[in-house]
Amino acid sequence: MIKKPVTIQTDMSTEDRSVALLVQEASQYQSQVFFEVEEKKINAKSIMGMMTLRLCQGEELTVVAEGKDEEEAAKGLELFLSDKK
Repeated sequence: MIKKPVTIQTDMSTEDRSVALLVQEASQYQSQVFFEVEEKKINAKSIMGMMTLRLCQGEELTVVAEGKDEEEAAKGLELFLSDKK
């Protein structure tokens, strides 16, 4: 299991589109992927779950990945959220 703290640098102003793209990114990986924000733990592959987070630029969260490609999943999501893709 990998836990990676990330500060969101991606512009989330078009939230619905940004969240959909984030879910697409997470869905590429075989590993289970979650985001932990405060006391919530949300499946990153669930569009409905992700919409409840209301992510904002500058917010901190933890990427949690577990499975065959957990390293790639954690890195890919970190890059997406860091706006370095």
